[in-house]
Amino acid sequence: MPARTRYARERRRVRARAFTLVEVLAAMTIVGLLMGLAVPQFTEFVERARVVKAIGDLRALVVEIASADSIPASLAGIGRDGMLDPWGRPYVFMKFPPVKGGGHPKGARKDRFLVPINSEYDLYSSGKDGASQAALTPKVSQDDVIVANDGGFVGLAKNY
Repeated sequence: MPARTRYARERRRVRARAFTLVEVLAAMTIVGLLMGLAVPQFTEFVERARVVKAIGDLRALVVEIASADSIPASLAGIGRDGMLDPWGRPYVFMKFPPVKGGGHPKGARKDRFLVPINSEYDLYSSGKDGASQAALTPKVSQDDVIVANDGGFVGLAKNY
């Protein structure tokens, strides 16, 4: 068998096993489209899981605070001073000083009517962005996970 024929046969065999540039580009395009659809869904799922974890943590803290003899000055009073929210920041706890004359506690978180959402203490996570304001209506407070109605509501500030 001439060398030229053997070489041509081997070349055909190699060509049959390899992918063409068009096939590789088509496969990469399909993978890119699937990733473009999957990544946002996955990040949304992770964020919802973090919110649920924060809600569970806050409910547990409310129970611990309620079972204490008196409301502690900080979370250290119930042994939870180093507790971090799912975003890696400490939970915010603020005990209100007694108010004379029936006024509102100073520094309390407020609803859309600027009425304090709690009467004895505030407990919340500042959420994904890590920023918060006293009122719940500004955009920076909407992602906060809060305790309101003295423990009757635990959830996102935008849902309160």
